[in-house]
This record gives sequence, structure tokens and C-alpha cells, in this order.
Amino acid sequence: MQVAIIGSGKIGATLARRLTETGHEVTLANSRGADSLAELVAELGPHAHAANDIASAAADAEVVVLAVPFFLYDRLPPAAFAGKVVVDATNYYPGRDGDIPALQDDSTTSSELIAAHLPGARVVKAFNTMVWTQLGADGRPAGDRDRLLLFVAGDDTDAKATVQVLADDIGFDTIDHGALSAGRAQQPGSAVYGVPMTLAQAS
Repeated sequence: MQVAIIGSGKIGATLARRLTETGHEVTLANSRGADSLAELVAELGPHAHAANDIASAAADAEVVVLAVPFFLYDRLPPAAFAGKVVVDATNYYPGRDGDIPALQDDSTTSSELIAAHLPGARVVKAFNTMVWTQLGADGRPAGDRDRLLLFVAGDDTDAKATVQVLADDIGFDTIDHGALSAGRAQQPGSAVYGVPMTLAQAS
């Protein structure tokens, strides 16, 4: 699959590593330009590429992963994401991202705010509940009883299925939480956030 990852921090770089290891083509972009990604791309090998900006990274991608601090979401160029499956791997932390009353009173979710900003995108909440070290090291083959679980939420069934394929490819089972609004069950402070569990443990 052609995947763009916006952000090259711990989650972005870890997902890029795991996806390239399983044969996906990954294009990375960040706020500092392609030159800043040269070392990481060289380390990841021939399936990894760097783009100068978000629009260039997303242009040929089937899936775009947002792995940036949440407070940057409203700086994303909506046109670049039109028609794309967009994976929201961000988390809202008031101390870092500022006071957002609609999130603090739980009248909406961070993913719904992102979806409203990117009206042409097919947004799926995923890859946000697991510690990056586990995401990078703890993938297991399908059927392994110790295989850990990732969670997805979104309003587009096909988009969720695409994200579930990527999760499976890098060694994780998935549970579909339902609509994008149900992604609040994956947010910081929820029962599944930062808690490693298997499918059997979640049942």
C-alpha cells in the first residue's frame, strides 16, 4: 500500500519502520522538510521516501497517517487529504494542546474536530492507544494467543477495513469501536489507553 506519514516523531518513525519492513511504500513529511528526514529514510531502506511538504507526501497515498501533536491539526491543508483514508493517531493533552472546552466537556472528540477540518477525508481513529515501544517491538503473527490489540473507530466501513489490514500486517489484532464519535473510548484516560491487552482479554 502507498502510505504517507505526517510527522517523524516516535509514533511516526515507528509506524514507518514497521510498514516498510512489511513491504509497504511509505512517504514521510514533517514541518522541517525532506532534508531533515534523510537519515531516517536511509535507515528505513528502499521502501521509504521523504517529501518536502504534506501535500507532496499525500498526493499518491492511499492512506495518510497523522502522527503530529494534536494542536497542529488546524494547520493541515484540507485539499491534500480529500478522498484519502486518514488515520488519526493523535491524542489530545490539554497541558500541551491548550484548553479546548468542547473536548474537556466531552461534547465532541479530537478525531471529530480533525474530520470537520478535513471534510473530504475518510477519518479513522487508530494507532493512538499503544506505547510506541510496543508498537515497534511487540507485533506477532496472526493466531498467536499473545498478539496485542489495536482499536479503530470511524464512520467509513471500508476505510476502517483498510486500516485494519495495515494493523494486521504489522502484527496486531483489531477491534472496531464503531463510529468516529466512539473513538472517545480510545482517548487518554479511557480503559484501553496505554493498556496492552489481547483479544481474549478484551472480550
